[in-house]
Amino acid sequence: MRHSFISQKNHALLLIIDLQAGLEPVINDFNQAVNYTEKLIKAAKALDIPYLFTEQNPTKLGKSSEQLLPFINDNNCYHKIHFSACQEAQFNNQLAGFDRKQVVVTGTESHVCVLQTCLDLIANGYQVFVVEDAIASRNEKHKELAIKQLLAAGAIITCTESVIFQWLEKAGTDQFRALLQLIK
Repeated sequence: MRHSFISQKNHALLLIIDLQAGLEPVINDFNQAVNYTEKLIKAAKALDIPYLFTEQNPTKLGKSSEQLLPFINDNNCYHKIHFSACQEAQFNNQLAGFDRKQVVVTGTESHVCVLQTCLDLIANGYQVFVVEDAIASRNEKHKELAIKQLLAAGAIITCTESVIFQWLEKAGTDQFRALLQLIK
């Protein structure tokens, strides 16, 4: 039996919240969040872990970052108007359809859409893993406060490398060798 703080590939879903081009100029560490998110998406794809994108009011904030567009299709991107994706009934239905209880979260802004979505996910019985190096806000202090609140609410705060190694479980496999390039 694995510890509950370990994200397991058979139970995990990756959720990318609002990493949109229109936010890039104002978000501190936006490019870092996108780069780490891309690594997680590549790992998820290689390990058959589902992933979903949300876009907050894309008519105003634009599509997801150009770097992430190759990973988006008609079935894995949800447009929303609420700050919490969980306030959108169709999003909840789509998420439930994956039958995954661990949600690994990246995105922006840490203290708005990421925070509210994660709190609602926890309230709805999901185990939430917040990838600290793949979330961002305009103000670093706001990110720090969001992390404190999420930790107090029961979220697991982690980093990209930890998640990838947890999903891999062991060295010496073809998947490990393939994904090692993401970590180096």
